[in-house]
Amino acid sequence: MLDQGSNNELPPIPAKRYFTIGEVSDLCLVKPHVLRYWEQEFPNLKPVKRRGNRRYYQRHDVLVIRQIRGLLYDQGFTIGGARQRLENELLKRAELESKSKSDSARSIKDLGSSAEASFVYEDDFADDPHNGDESGFPHLSSKQEARLEMIRELRQELERVLSLLQN
Repeated sequence: MLDQGSNNELPPIPAKRYFTIGEVSDLCLVKPHVLRYWEQEFPNLKPVKRRGNRRYYQRHDVLVIRQIRGLLYDQGFTIGGARQRLENELLKRAELESKSKSDSARSIKDLGSSAEASFVYEDDFADDPHNGDESGFPHLSSKQEARLEMIRELRQELERVLSLLQN
């Protein structure tokens, strides 16, 4: 999903939950003012802001920044082109998850009441730092939002089927 491109020269990302803008700057070899600008240009880059409006980035934010860096600096994309590329990748991910959930529903139906039917799929979006918003994904297009809603409805239906199978 996140192509590192020629980001091999970048330092490894430490096992931490949150990173300051200075730490991210060092990890991605991008100056802090550039990171702040990218937040305006790339809607899926939204660090958590705490007291004093301080930014705290999570690991997936660092990976997104590295991907943006690779697209802009290494592959020569424009800001608009890089934004479109990231949106397309997010859309492809949502489609794959939708297909995966649909395939899972068929598998559960085929399993009947066997013990294997008690397997519950984890919500892939549970660790998203923006889950305080209504949708949990405030930066998706309306088409992506619709697909995400479809995935959520499918998950609820699968959970109902699973509870029926367990009874």
